[in-house]
Amino acid sequence: MATFVLIPGGWHGAWAYRAVADALQARGHTPVPVTLTGVGDRAHLAHPAVNLDTHIDDVLACLDQADLHDVVLVGHSYGGMVVSGVADRAPQRVSGLVYVDAYVPADGDSCWTLTTDAFREVFAAGAKADGYSVQPPPRLDPRATAHPLASLLQAIRLRHPMRHRRAYVYMTEWRASPFTQLYEKLRTDPEWTVHTMPTSHNVLTTMPAELAEILHRTTDPAAGRGGIGGGQGQPMSW
Repeated sequence: MATFVLIPGGWHGAWAYRAVADALQARGHTPVPVTLTGVGDRAHLAHPAVNLDTHIDDVLACLDQADLHDVVLVGHSYGGMVVSGVADRAPQRVSGLVYVDAYVPADGDSCWTLTTDAFREVFAAGAKADGYSVQPPPRLDPRATAHPLASLLQAIRLRHPMRHRRAYVYMTEWRASPFTQLYEKLRTDPEWTVHTMPTSHNVLTTMPAELAEILHRTTDPAAGRGGIGGGQGQPMSW
């Protein structure tokens, strides 16, 4: 069984993974949902200096304090930025990466540079009140809180080639997805396993059990390929 460190997307705390974590635990895995500084139940720590490095350090501290090794890092949306940074800084603690409808940066990328003009407008408009925290867009869960703007703007520094096994889970029913071109690129890349799910971006709420099943497959060498509703890529072997 595996330890899954679960990193939420923008405006969300560890609570977003509750249903996924329950499903993983029912399969015998150890889920470790993380709330990032300045968000969710840590919103009281919001500060202009909270950035992407802060969030990477949050997860590194979690690995250290809980003495976690051979973890599978799971990042949803913005969480893909954090997952990439953690794997680069502590590669010896990581056995695999799963990007759930998430950004996959190269060195020097930021969430701001990787997203679409529409989302850059959301970030800029949402930060008008105080200049450093982006208010959650309408129709998000009532528990959503403001997200640190600097974490969306800061360029990531990746110093090592990515050698971990990687999977990408793409949501096919999000018409405004900023990840479609990324999905098309990764689905033919032999270094990635790509899954698809027939739902919107908010998969943690809409299909948590099905997502947990895909995560479970990353630990099962006998599992097949693809995803709920179809998929491409190499068979999972971690």
